[in-house]
Amino acid sequence: MNLQKQELPNSTLILIMGILSIVGCCCYGAVGLIFGIVAVILSKKSIEIYQSNPELYLGYQNVKTGRILGIIGIVLSAIVVLSWLVALIFFGGMEGIYHMQDEVIRQYGG
Repeated sequence: MNLQKQELPNSTLILIMGILSIVGCCCYGAVGLIFGIVAVILSKKSIEIYQSNPELYLGYQNVKTGRILGIIGIVLSAIVVLSWLVALIFFGGMEGIYHMQDEVIRQYGG
């Protein structure tokens, strides 16, 4: 019996989401968190499908890579979000940040 291998569901999408989660961590962290969480959730489902019948599917490497990138993106995004929260607390809220920006502009000219 000749079984044709098929692509795992969402394997390419998981890889793209994982990549976007790392890139998205630069957007205040929120975008990276969203893409990272989606990549990890989708990869969990695809891994379960693959493990039930590994000889039927291609694209498992994309799923594993996308999952790892998603986890890295979540961690980086969490660090960015925490950094923003610490900065907000340290500088006294948004007014403190705006005041700090004004001082920097005034000091260095701009």
